[in-house]
Amino acid sequence: MQQKQTPSALDRLKELLARAGFDWFLGALIGMILLAYLWPAPGVQEGPLSLGELANYGVSLIFFFYGLRLSPEKLQAGLSSWRLHLVVQFSTFLLFPLLALPWHALFKGGSNELLWLGTFYLAALPSTVSSSVVMVSIAGGNIPAAIFNASISSLIGIFVTPLWMGLFLSASTEGFDIWQVMGKLVLQVLLPVVLGIVLHRYWGAFAEKHRQKLRYFDQSIILLIVYTSFCESFARNMFRGYSIPDLLLLGLTMICLFFLVYGIIHLISRMLGFKREDRITALFCGSKKSLVHGTVMSKVLFPDANMVGIMLLPIMIYHALQLLAASVIAQSMARKAGVAAEGE
Repeated sequence: MQQKQTPSALDRLKELLARAGFDWFLGALIGMILLAYLWPAPGVQEGPLSLGELANYGVSLIFFFYGLRLSPEKLQAGLSSWRLHLVVQFSTFLLFPLLALPWHALFKGGSNELLWLGTFYLAALPSTVSSSVVMVSIAGGNIPAAIFNASISSLIGIFVTPLWMGLFLSASTEGFDIWQVMGKLVLQVLLPVVLGIVLHRYWGAFAEKHRQKLRYFDQSIILLIVYTSFCESFARNMFRGYSIPDLLLLGLTMICLFFLVYGIIHLISRMLGFKREDRITALFCGSKKSLVHGTVMSKVLFPDANMVGIMLLPIMIYHALQLLAASVIAQSMARKAGVAAEGE
């Protein structure tokens, strides 16, 4: 009888990355940027059926389907761990921006100020949903609390993200009106979410059954937004003056930011005496940022379409690096938990 071959560490890591969303999508994102560079014309055309307008409609559908899958019962079940929720939301909406703020003086008025603004936009975004829950599940954390935090973070971000960005965009960007932006977000994002939640009891099971197909739809809209955004930027030479070392430095900054936040959350969780499951949830939910929200909200937040491509660079780089780093950490935690269980 032939023995079953034990998967190698590399095979396990590949499987883990695939479960977390580190798959064809990241390659497709790079492909969209390359396509925008080679063929920007379709992305800059205007009209009721232009690619940009289709992306706008897609944004509302993404948040409608998100609300449709949002179970009020699951949210209610996660309410009890209030200290854990405070730590995660503090990290997501206060710690990240406060870590980025002091660097503004260094880049203000320079050629890399837009890259800093994109980094601050990343810092002001809500936490990601699916990959956070996946990582918490793999590492053996508090899954109901992870679902609650990831979901409530998305709703809070609709209001908090534009408020943070308004501190700088209102002063540096013509045509930025915080109340107008909030109105657009309410109509294009919040209203579809609320409508989806209201209809959850009727279509929630259908949305959950077709979750994977809806995820492909979400990813398609994100790819369309990335393509049109970079078309605008490339067509108007917005990346002129940015070198490869600039982008490498940005990548290094993103990974340092991830581990800095991760370390601070770990310290806070220890100080508050969180049990292992809650500490894992705090670490993975509090250190992640949502590419989905970053991409779709950029359509509303930034009146100057030319700058959107640059604004999305930090979140795209952070998204890739956070998946890689968090996957390795989750695998290590799962392995240690397994060893500990065997020793009992």
